[in-house]
Amino acid sequence: MTRTPPSGRLPPLGPAVRGSVLALTAAVLFGVSTPLVRQFGVGTGAFSTAALLYLGAALAGALLRRPVEREARLALGDVRRLLAMAGAGAVIGPVALAWGLQRTGATSASLVLALEAVFTALLALRLYGEPMDRRVWTAMLLLTGGGVLLLANQAGARGAGLSGLLAVLLATAAWGVDNTLSRSLAERDPGQVVLAKCVLGAAATSTLALVFGESLPAPGAAFGLLAVGATGYGLSLRCYLLAQRSFGAARTGSVFAFAPFIGATLAVAMGDPSVGWLTAAGGGLMLAGVMLHVFERHEHDHEHVATAHEHAHGHADGHHDHAHEPMPPGQHSHWHRHAALRHRHPHVPDAHHAHRH
Repeated sequence: MTRTPPSGRLPPLGPAVRGSVLALTAAVLFGVSTPLVRQFGVGTGAFSTAALLYLGAALAGALLRRPVEREARLALGDVRRLLAMAGAGAVIGPVALAWGLQRTGATSASLVLALEAVFTALLALRLYGEPMDRRVWTAMLLLTGGGVLLLANQAGARGAGLSGLLAVLLATAAWGVDNTLSRSLAERDPGQVVLAKCVLGAAATSTLALVFGESLPAPGAAFGLLAVGATGYGLSLRCYLLAQRSFGAARTGSVFAFAPFIGATLAVAMGDPSVGWLTAAGGGLMLAGVMLHVFERHEHDHEHVATAHEHAHGHADGHHDHAHEPMPPGQHSHWHRHAALRHRHPHVPDAHHAHRH
């Protein structure tokens, strides 16, 4: 079921391209944050670093709020999931990363973060049954292989602190849990989700910083961490949630795995000389994995059961044909019903296409 766009207007981007662009934007913003956190976090405790990062992210979430009529609001039933997301992604993840970055190189730490995609994809498969066809598994293998080559290059060049890398690995596992939990909130207002999660994380890590007596960083470092948090955590998370809405959790996590290569490249540009042909080979494999998703086309006959829910939507996607008087322009949000439907068109495992294969 398709609709022809009005004359003179470009057709909307397909879900795979839109999801890939959003996921890549999130990856760039988060990727460049890793070496910057290491630079600004020198001499600052792990809890204080995490608190400043998520305070900046909370500020970004507050500024990026959209009008309430265009997005679905958070509900009381979302509180438990938000608490779990904040615990995993806004406390354990950033604290472990900040601690590990002070004990290993920024390049090595960036590369280990590639394993976040593996945790996210496996959890999405287990919890949501998202289809993992041959193309997705190939992309995952390419991304993982690229990360292995990059990490091997760093280990061969000068090694890395084992404790620091294990802490970064813990951060990737925590963010994999966070990514998977956030899939169920992808249809909610991303500004509200970012703000709630980041406020909870900033409050928890600030309290822990006070309990453990960590000293405050210098004003310049504090401002730098706030700015990195606003872009690399707040704005990046918003793009990540919107990508999940279009693209599903496993594919978003897989494309987001390009972030480690971005972070490693910036770390080298900032003075880390440990780079060689394995770095280029690993980056090429990761790029190939990302491009598999960008050009993904998944199409077959499928059924939609009758359902009712609320989320931001438009009326040009073949799934929202209910009437309005007058028709609101662009995206809007309200409670609406879907009749049972069987059709065929390109799709990805978003909120309307969670069927089994």
